[in-house]
Amino acid sequence: MTMRKLFMICMLTVLSGGAVMAQSNQALRDSLSKATEILAYHPDSVDLRLKKVAWNIKLEQWQYAKDDLDKVLYLRPGNIAGLFYRAYVNEKLDRYNFARLDYQNLLAIVPGNFEAELGLALLDQKDMHYTDAYDEINDLVDQYPDSAVAYAARAGIEVERKMNDVAEYDYSKAFQLDSANIDYLLDRANLRINLKRFDEAEEDLKLAVKLGYPRGALIGYYRKLKYMKKK
Repeated sequence: MTMRKLFMICMLTVLSGGAVMAQSNQALRDSLSKATEILAYHPDSVDLRLKKVAWNIKLEQWQYAKDDLDKVLYLRPGNIAGLFYRAYVNEKLDRYNFARLDYQNLLAIVPGNFEAELGLALLDQKDMHYTDAYDEINDLVDQYPDSAVAYAARAGIEVERKMNDVAEYDYSKAFQLDSANIDYLLDRANLRINLKRFDEAEEDLKLAVKLGYPRGALIGYYRKLKYMKKK
């Protein structure tokens, strides 16, 4: 699981009020159409505009989402949801400095907000502010020591920096905290293959199958394992 996917799941969980629901593009577009129609009758409703933004984001309509979020923050400066989602959308539009400012403004209002702290750390990593990113993700883990997402996000940053040994620890910790999330186990297996710890990687793959993950979906891991053993 990539860091951005991890954050996207976290964000959409908040956005949808707790559940990330799989919907077809057509179903999403129908929902967006209804939201747009209702909003036309209540153009100054922040709640309705944020609901429309939710559909824009799920459809990856970043500019439309940003335009509505600008309106939200014009109507209600300092709106927490507006700042958070505009930060995310600004990043998608490669407006990194604007995204950073939105995260920072949000954290000035709600210090320690998990999603904002995570978003800022991942943004700084992406924007090559490496020292800031690692300091921020370490702070997040310190603040939320029981969060599997925090450990997994730090592991992702560490993998990008070739800090594989500490990344392996963080993936292990993430899986320990949330053993229902097989992605953490597979991330660790992949890392262990790269570290040439083949027996441990194979045990991870066997455990994934034991926990219900389809063996056929692991063919890429087993091929990589076989290839790396021959090197």
